[in-house]
Amino acid sequence: MFTLSELTLPIIAAPMAGGASTPALVAAVNEAGGLGFLAAGYKSATAMSEQVARARELTGRPFGVNLFVPAVTDPAALAAVSAYRAELRPEAEQWGVSLPERIAPDDDGWDAKIAALLADPVPVISYTFGLPTAQEADALRAVGTTQVATVTSTAEARAAAALGLDALCVQGPEAGGHRGTHQAAAEPGSESLLDLLPLVRAAVDLPLIAAGGLGDGPGIATALRAGADAVQLGTAYLLAEEAGTSAPHRAALADPPFAETVRTRAFTGRVARGLRNAFTDRHADHAPPAYPEVHHLTAPLRAAAAGRGDAQHLHLWAGTAFAKARPGAAAEITERLWREAQE
Repeated sequence: MFTLSELTLPIIAAPMAGGASTPALVAAVNEAGGLGFLAAGYKSATAMSEQVARARELTGRPFGVNLFVPAVTDPAALAAVSAYRAELRPEAEQWGVSLPERIAPDDDGWDAKIAALLADPVPVISYTFGLPTAQEADALRAVGTTQVATVTSTAEARAAAALGLDALCVQGPEAGGHRGTHQAAAEPGSESLLDLLPLVRAAVDLPLIAAGGLGDGPGIATALRAGADAVQLGTAYLLAEEAGTSAPHRAALADPPFAETVRTRAFTGRVARGLRNAFTDRHADHAPPAYPEVHHLTAPLRAAAAGRGDAQHLHLWAGTAFAKARPGAAAEITERLWREAQE
């Protein structure tokens, strides 16, 4: 089974659902000595398997696949979705968009993805938003897959360790995109990554991957000194040539008016960090903690915004170190980050 000690460079490209993570990005980070990750979230099991096959064509090195763990939405949060729909309706009418009146339950194809990864194992799987069942973890262990849990607290870390998982991705509040709390309605802890790492290290005896706000060499070096065995970066790769980042998202990352990030539930119902824009300002205080229901509710609005290149109404996920992201080939970005860390 794969271990973090096998990496030439202790740098992992974070799985970024929604299109940014691509097989080409995985391969480029791998060839530089790091570990690339595919993001299976929001994809069908078939689409996930197609990307796995493409990644194997591009790299002979180990790579990972990230899964979103499904959960049942709290009934109170679910009941509040209709009020949020009413709040969004004027914008939908303005842009000629229809909002879904009924949102069917969605487990992100969990069972089909687990079945596919058991039939055709990959070296590493990471989990976001929760943990697999003991039976699922045992089955994946039996086919030789290394399993990594995303955790945001010592309680989540202990639960992952009790399940026998192999490593933890410790995610601080500085991370871009969704905070990986195991309950959608949970308010994430406020400890910084550098404060959270030693707490988790004291709670469990597992290899740790540090994630959140690491955008340059000094940040990487500090996280490794704080007890991490490897680091995971996402925002640093958003401008990479191989990333599938949308044109409006790329432009916003380099646009002075987008000067800060905020935590918001406005786009998906889960706490996530992205560039502050008109949508987050207008709706940050009103979205219920209903995931993935709010994600599906706002999807037509976001698709329309993307079509017209309107970054003010898009989810522009980015971590606190977004200003340090630089364009270029992913292998060069990886090598530069490690060189800076060593310096």
